Amino acid sequence: MAGIIEVMVERGLISATDLKKIKPSGREREALHRLAIRLGLISEEDFLSLVAEELNLQQLSELPQAYDVTPFADISPLFLEEHRCFPLGGDEALEVIVNDPYDHLVLETFRQLFPGRRIELVLAREEKISAWIKTFFLAQDESESGAEAEAADELEALIGMGDEAEHLRDLASEAPIIKLVNQFLTKAVEEGASDIHIEPLAESLQVRFRVDGVLREHANPPKNVQSSIVSRVKIMARMDIAERRLPQDGRIRIKIAGKDIDLRVSCLPTVYGESVVMRILDRSNISFSLGSLGFPEEELKAFEEMIRLPYGIILVTGPTGSGKTTTLYAALNTINAIDKKIITIEDPVEYELDGINQVQVNSKAGLGFANGLRSIVRQDPDVILIGEIRDRETADIAIQSALTGHLVFSTLHTNDAAGAVTRLVEIGVEDYLLSSSLVAIMAQRLVRVLCPACKEAFVPDSVVLQRLKLPFTVTESEPIYRPKGCKECSYSGFRGRVGIFELLPVTDTVRALILDSQSSMVLREHAVKNGMTLLRDDGWAKVRDGITSLEEVVRVSGA
Repeated sequence: MAGIIEVMVERGLISATDLKKIKPSGREREALHRLAIRLGLISEEDFLSLVAEELNLQQLSELPQAYDVTPFADISPLFLEEHRCFPLGGDEALEVIVNDPYDHLVLETFRQLFPGRRIELVLAREEKISAWIKTFFLAQDESESGAEAEAADELEALIGMGDEAEHLRDLASEAPIIKLVNQFLTKAVEEGASDIHIEPLAESLQVRFRVDGVLREHANPPKNVQSSIVSRVKIMARMDIAERRLPQDGRIRIKIAGKDIDLRVSCLPTVYGESVVMRILDRSNISFSLGSLGFPEEELKAFEEMIRLPYGIILVTGPTGSGKTTTLYAALNTINAIDKKIITIEDPVEYELDGINQVQVNSKAGLGFANGLRSIVRQDPDVILIGEIRDRETADIAIQSALTGHLVFSTLHTNDAAGAVTRLVEIGVEDYLLSSSLVAIMAQRLVRVLCPACKEAFVPDSVVLQRLKLPFTVTESEPIYRPKGCKECSYSGFRGRVGIFELLPVTDTVRALILDSQSSMVLREHAVKNGMTLLRDDGWAKVRDGITSLEEVVRVSGA
């Protein structure tokens, strides 16, 4: 990869200054040439032209008219989409269309799928490859297509002149618009989606669902019903449909397929219209039991002991969408009892828990984490949950609460458990207060679970095994598994998610290291020597047990 980057610099396609900017960016896990394209430092066209010349590869813009998908029917569309590749065929050699010839997993996969065949690469633009995958691998059945066509005709009939608020309100109340929005909601709940994205583009309207943490395209309604669809959602969420210049937030409560569903709605003005995101809060799909979250046995036992301590701070760290809130809710649910008063302050309150006092941050009314926390302490709680520690003031009050006999739970955005100490010191918390109040820090991520109906056993190439340095042996008799795709998992190869965890108990030695202002690296190394399981290692254990795939662990942990 460094070679092609150097050629780009030599040709003047990327400046040496731009290259310096992206190299230390902290995103080195992404190949530099892909990062350069994504950041707009080089166009996709220039990259493909350069690669075609350097590697002597052909570029393709159209498929042969007699293309036959039959030999490739068992290939996972998810793999093709994620790696931007498409099997073309051929008599002597198997031609595979790629957008990135440096993605060696493509070559390795097709060599394993078609042993004995020589693999030849052909280049094409990403949008072309995506279109071919949709046409040949993700084709919907005729009845669904017919229903969509009928719905589109109904929608077309509604479009009139004008875009005033009253006109939009009338259109949004028409049956076809209501039917279309209800279809989005029902399909999203059926597929177990966590979010619905309605996004206006220059010449189209895109609807996508986030399923198991990954966005999937669902539909592209006609562009000219964009305002009507957005207005329908805003009416349901009790928003002002006449206000299209400012962001708005709302909430919808609705019953779908016999389930009571909460939708948290966010509306954001963009250059092509209002973008709407609906977070689906389906309590029936969430387990607030620690035992069901994926904890290794030893970590589960240790964590359950920690959450029953009378005082101290327990932190859960990880990026947005890594399951921190669910873990904390499960912890509260475990210790919730008649003899404990539990109060939370959250932004926002995602799920309502029986027997627990939950407070929602309201910035407009002047209720933030810090001043809300001061009031909570005066409510005589035993346990306090703070949605997130964002500043020194909130951190100081949390620590004082822990030191005065309260058990405090909260979250931070850090990459690993040891990094939480550094983050708190950076925002101004005194190290002696941290060492006195911290009980444990836990980092976590979510990995997708392989579909049990279609996952397939395989043995990776020895080069891959050497690079990843797995702590177990993979053989024909003891294989690992990878996604394939079937109807039960919507051809994604995955169904559901499970956590991988890294639990750092704050022992007397760790407290001494914090007081000595040691770096997070030193804390991490000490914890590992004393038995802490890293995120990566918990992920490898789940790969060994056939729960998830190598790619998933690499994706979320950067292994």
